[in-house]
Amino acid sequence: MDANYDDPRITGEHLRSIDTPTGTVTLIGVVHDHPASAFRVRTVVTDRAPDVVALELPPLSLPLFERYAEDTRTPPVFGGEASAAIQAATTDRVVGIDGPTLPFLRRLAATLYHEGRSLETVRGVLNGLASVTKNTLRCRLAGSVAAMTSIRLEVDSPVMYATGRTDSPERQAENERSQIARARAVMDTFEPSRAVSFGDDVRETHMADRLAELRHEGDVVAVVGRHHLDPIAERLDARLGGSDR
Repeated sequence: MDANYDDPRITGEHLRSIDTPTGTVTLIGVVHDHPASAFRVRTVVTDRAPDVVALELPPLSLPLFERYAEDTRTPPVFGGEASAAIQAATTDRVVGIDGPTLPFLRRLAATLYHEGRSLETVRGVLNGLASVTKNTLRCRLAGSVAAMTSIRLEVDSPVMYATGRTDSPERQAENERSQIARARAVMDTFEPSRAVSFGDDVRETHMADRLAELRHEGDVVAVVGRHHLDPIAERLDARLGGSDR
């Protein structure tokens, strides 16, 4: 996708766009809680004014980030790129497209069964699922408490980087690129476990399918982790047979 932005935080390396008969699906790759990513998300969501905003979040976690997005500051202090997207959205159609959900769990179980994964891989996948589910339930509880009271529970502290939202766009973009490069170097040096790789494959397939469903509602902007960006775009393009830009 060719991005028509002059800001170094918004470049084609972080954006993918797939045209379909019912609308355009725009994917934004982000580094969690990074100020450059929050700016990119806010700008693209504002510019595109999509019919649907899709977030790499479990649906049960969404209410907490909606509360974060009510912050009077722009972008919100908590919730990173997810709350920034919600705050910038002009649509009420904001959805979480990640697991765990019942369809996700059915897909996970079926894939484990059909591919005949080893006991070690199954155990690793289930341990990871238990951790994610526990965090999702904490987010749900915190969101419910915030909705009923004036108490704001912080489930996860924001990730701190050697740059902030008051730094220049160039400094933010440079730091974000270094974070991405460092993450890639770690992955190249220490190959992810089979459980982690398998879990990512299932999640990316699930999220691509959810986006394929949502595109019937019009234009979609989806916010996903930077390392999920290309795998989801490739799966979605294959699923839709669309034009990837």
